[in-house]
Amino acid sequence: MHGCISIQRLTWLALVMTFVVIALGAYTRLADAGLGCPDWPGCYGKIAVPMQPEDIAKAELLFPERAVEAHKAWLEMIHRYFAGTLGLVVFALSFLVWKSSSINKAFPIILSVVIIAQAALGMWTVTLKLMPVIVMLHLLGGFTLFSLLTLLMCRLKNTQKPSINLSHSSLSTLRGFTGFATGILILQIMLGGWTSSNYAALMCTSLPICQGEWQSHLDFGNAFNFIQSGFENYEFGVLDYGARMTIHVTHRVGALITTAVLLSLMVLLWRSSLPSARIYLRAIGFGLAVQVWLGIANVIFHLPLINAVMHNLGAALLLVTLVATNHFVWARVAASNPQSQDSETEYSV
Repeated sequence: MHGCISIQRLTWLALVMTFVVIALGAYTRLADAGLGCPDWPGCYGKIAVPMQPEDIAKAELLFPERAVEAHKAWLEMIHRYFAGTLGLVVFALSFLVWKSSSINKAFPIILSVVIIAQAALGMWTVTLKLMPVIVMLHLLGGFTLFSLLTLLMCRLKNTQKPSINLSHSSLSTLRGFTGFATGILILQIMLGGWTSSNYAALMCTSLPICQGEWQSHLDFGNAFNFIQSGFENYEFGVLDYGARMTIHVTHRVGALITTAVLLSLMVLLWRSSLPSARIYLRAIGFGLAVQVWLGIANVIFHLPLINAVMHNLGAALLLVTLVATNHFVWARVAASNPQSQDSETEYSV
């Protein structure tokens, strides 16, 4: 029991730190500070940002292609400091989870692999000069870690067998649609990451779709070419207007589809009459409403920095809400399975 409590506390710490790192990463990217330090893991060859005139002169001699911008460099380094500390916390958590007898041994391995992959993607983000596919994968890696930690917390708190008042087949249908809705949301988050990494967020400045004869500019071939080779630097984007506008429009259409799917999930949760289902329903509804408003505000107010960061964080919170909803539904499907002798044994992380 004491070990379980320790894991819970460390998981909470890792969750909070992951949220902070996602926020710092979004702020760094949207403030155009992703190359604030042109090398990795240090900054102009040092562990901290050069501040003294002689240090700045040496840094600009070593990296003549990029002048020192201290405020951008500090944003990047603070993000790295927090991300490095988070990595140590996740490794410690993985060790404790590995020693635990109640959690699948594959789970701590997955956590460790994800945090190592995130470190590599962070390095490649700098060394490959903000290549869009790497930036997008780095964003998805942060969201993946946040989701895995949420799933772990749900598992640690799932200590009682749930009461069931629905048939196994009805619950299986709800489980299937919950998984489908989560998949749709992940695709929309990928579109959002692709929009941001290609600097396409301001390509359409009117609602609901785009201004002018936008249909004549659609260019799906270039818009979703994930290997954009042949460029020395991807900062501020390399695609032309048509490709970026196509990315933006696709993200907006995806937002409409995602909204419709999540509203349908909310209806299914309402009709399920499962105990506690309406808690998840309200959380999804609130998160969806906030995300829709933030997306609209990005267009109306021309992508204010704080609003754009909140839109990133809103997506992360909505995703982990759906992860928790999946855990809630899956646990009840396992408990309702007539062939299962022990729902806790059948449904585990």
